[in-house]
Amino acid sequence: MAISELKLPQGVSAHEFRSPVLLAEGLALKVAKQLSDAISERGTAVLVVSGGRSPVAFFQHLAKQTLDWANVVVSLADERWVPVEHPDSNAGLLKRYLLQGPAANAQFLSLYSAAANIERAAEHADRLLAELPSIDVLILGMGDDGHTASLFPKSPNLEEALKADGSRRCWPMLAPTVPHQRLSMSRALLASAKTTVLSISGQSKLTTLSAALAGDSVAEMPIRAFLQPTLEIYWCP
Repeated sequence: MAISELKLPQGVSAHEFRSPVLLAEGLALKVAKQLSDAISERGTAVLVVSGGRSPVAFFQHLAKQTLDWANVVVSLADERWVPVEHPDSNAGLLKRYLLQGPAANAQFLSLYSAAANIERAAEHADRLLAELPSIDVLILGMGDDGHTASLFPKSPNLEEALKADGSRRCWPMLAPTVPHQRLSMSRALLASAKTTVLSISGQSKLTTLSAALAGDSVAEMPIRAFLQPTLEIYWCP
């Protein structure tokens, strides 16, 4: 199966690359251009990315781009509730692979805090995100279960977190795998991004995307909330 074989909603565009390296390079060039344009327009740019191992090559290529990094704000669509030193920390991943060299001058807005519990941590992140300027570029990933960010099917707070008009920006979520506790930006905040890219690779993700396109229950497959016009999909085998 190729992404060109999928019937995408009107307005959704797809970009196919021959390898993960070429995808990472292409995505880095696109994002750097979008951020540069935002800085030219209003003096600052906001990038929100997803964690996990998949985007490492993209982070490394983006870090090499010539940008006015001091005027870029970087945050995460979701985070594991673990300290930055923990190997599962998305913040730690960013610090190792993106916030290096000139890119280290970017302002990083972390979702994690050493609060008494995950609910307090989410409340703290929600207050911080109230000061986040509008999101210029959002990079999403997708799990084989159709989750994106940490909006997992059957998570206790999913219904609230998926409200299109919700006012809360960050929710405590539960993942089906360890570590269970996560922090995730809400659908409403994520959907406010000016540019949204879904970056995926491999046949299994294409199969998941095909299943998502075939139904309409957002709670069953939260990625469906973002299969809207203006979405760009970057895929490689």
